[in-house]
Amino acid sequence: MQWLLLIFIIPYIYSLFRIYKNLKTIRQYQAVKSTDIFISVIVACRNEEKNLPELLDCLSKQDYNPDNFEIIIADDNSNDNTFSIASGFSKIKNLKVLRNKGTGKKKAIRAGIRTSSGKLIITTDGDCRMEAGWLKVIASFYSENRPDMIICPVRPEKKPGFFNRFQEIEFLSLQGVTAGTAAGGNPVMCNGANLAFTKEAYEREQTNLHDELVSGDDMFLLLALKNDPGNKILWLESPESVVTTKISDTMGSFLRQRTRWLSKAGAYKDNYTRLLGIVTFVTISLQWVLLIAGIFNPVFLPVFFASFLLKSFPDYLIVKDMALRYGIKKLPSIFIPSQLIYPVYIIIVFSCFLSGAKKYRSPLTD
Repeated sequence: MQWLLLIFIIPYIYSLFRIYKNLKTIRQYQAVKSTDIFISVIVACRNEEKNLPELLDCLSKQDYNPDNFEIIIADDNSNDNTFSIASGFSKIKNLKVLRNKGTGKKKAIRAGIRTSSGKLIITTDGDCRMEAGWLKVIASFYSENRPDMIICPVRPEKKPGFFNRFQEIEFLSLQGVTAGTAAGGNPVMCNGANLAFTKEAYEREQTNLHDELVSGDDMFLLLALKNDPGNKILWLESPESVVTTKISDTMGSFLRQRTRWLSKAGAYKDNYTRLLGIVTFVTISLQWVLLIAGIFNPVFLPVFFASFLLKSFPDYLIVKDMALRYGIKKLPSIFIPSQLIYPVYIIIVFSCFLSGAKKYRSPLTD
């Protein structure tokens, strides 16, 4: 009878296999169309004095006509030298540096877009790095396909240590879901560290970005656009379109970031996004129930291990696929340990959210 509990994992397995199937349909894009579209790159940043010089250097080396793009640094109330470092950078022809008059990343991005001149907006973060062909390939892809939003790949930096490898595996998994759902025409995630959209689309949906929540500048725009059947949202698969982002240095910063991500989930109105969240939560909860039951009655332990293997198989396929796309030929050996830790990690993040839910709401300030 206890084996019937595995029925609750079927929706998760089915959903992940569909995502994996969509991943296999993605083909690498090659920039073939020359374009002179004007691009505005918005970097909303706070206390990034250590990272900003390297980002600005990457942006100054872009293989794209310097007359056809601008970089807008929106300083979100930094208390270090972020503003002065950005203001003093001289290698970018069209560089604007402004201070966010409000509070928070959403308002910093909005301030940057208000002063922008580009038809196409690209957002990235102060701790990101990109190749010289980044702008060129995004511009070419936009010119050929004319989407309202382009979801671009984000790769975590590679660092040694169990904690860092755990973050890498989780990041690969999230990127797999991002790419797979987008390829299937039903995107559920994106990352503002590497996101392109038209200025017109943003202005049309800016009232739907939930300013009362600290997080979600990227996700709420995605879901608002998705809610309108007339919009086109595409995934861009190209080595040149990838940005590399830093991972959390400490467990505390890692948990705070994940808790911020969780804080916005209650405001999602998209049915498919909610469905994936529910089936994932049910699957992880079932593993907890089976493990605890197995401690008191060993008859449940085989069911627990079966649920672990059933969940891990589609997870492995997606992580492996994304690792190969990012040039990681050997999947980190901690995949299995990370799968065992993952339910514990989810419970910790959920507990952190419950204990500090109020601080993830911010006052509306302009």
